Amino acid sequence: MGGFIWIPVLVIAFLLLLSFVFIVKQQTAAIIETFGRFSSIRQSGLQFKIPFVQRIAGRLSLKIQQLDVLIETKTLDDVFVRIKVSVQYRVIREKVYDAFYKLDYPHEQITSYVFDVVRAEVPKMKLDDVFVKKDDIALAVKAELNDAMSDYGFDIIKTLVTDIDPDAQVKAAMNRINASEREKIAAQFEGDAARILIVEKAKAEAESKRLQGQGIADQRREIARGLEESVEVLNKVGINSQEASALIVVTQHYDTLQSIGEETNTNLILLPNSPQAGSDMLNNMVASFTASNMIGEQMKKNGTKNSKTDDPGQ
Repeated sequence: MGGFIWIPVLVIAFLLLLSFVFIVKQQTAAIIETFGRFSSIRQSGLQFKIPFVQRIAGRLSLKIQQLDVLIETKTLDDVFVRIKVSVQYRVIREKVYDAFYKLDYPHEQITSYVFDVVRAEVPKMKLDDVFVKKDDIALAVKAELNDAMSDYGFDIIKTLVTDIDPDAQVKAAMNRINASEREKIAAQFEGDAARILIVEKAKAEAESKRLQGQGIADQRREIARGLEESVEVLNKVGINSQEASALIVVTQHYDTLQSIGEETNTNLILLPNSPQAGSDMLNNMVASFTASNMIGEQMKKNGTKNSKTDDPGQ
């Protein structure tokens, strides 16, 4: 019976011992008050306090924390945007007292300063400048927060503008502008490409016609040389020049008819096919050349006569 009496005593003693000790986690600070008045700050590890006299008033994390603030404001060109600012901060180890006792709601205090700075900076910028100068906005927020929060025991590590979200209609308009600019550039490239193709095609056609003309000239030169040699050969066997010319014209006439007949895709052409036709063509050609020569000589005579008439010395 005596052993059972000591059990409650041991339990009470164990509970009293537990009330003497407490544990503070790593990167955490515990604030101890004695009869409601600040007494000390305890760091990580096993700590002791006086039961019923001292109590743990609170614990503060010394780790880096992040607060995301979403602000809606207007730019210089009257566009409403939603900006997300991420503030990374921590409690200064040497100023745990200020962080715990001077501010009840540090998150709300930081949020107020972020709103104030962003709504003072962004209305000075156009929408495009907000995207370009977002780092300047973040630096302005950090500078303002450091000045304001350092007295309360908070160190602002970094501020980041993580999102800039204009109105949906504004984003659609920006996308259309961007698409139009790209289409304009694409059209310019296509026009340049088409122009280059046209120029190169024209150059190729000009070169082709030049070579074709050169080939025709060479062909006619060789034909004339061949005709000259044919006439010489015929003259050697006693055929005079006129008869040789008639023979050559007739031969060329029938060669032409043969070539036309062999080409299946040739259009319909009506030509005389009698031997007399070659002679008629030769006579017509001779008459034409003769008439041309007579007209040329007559024009030369008229020109000489007119020049004599107009001479003042006559």
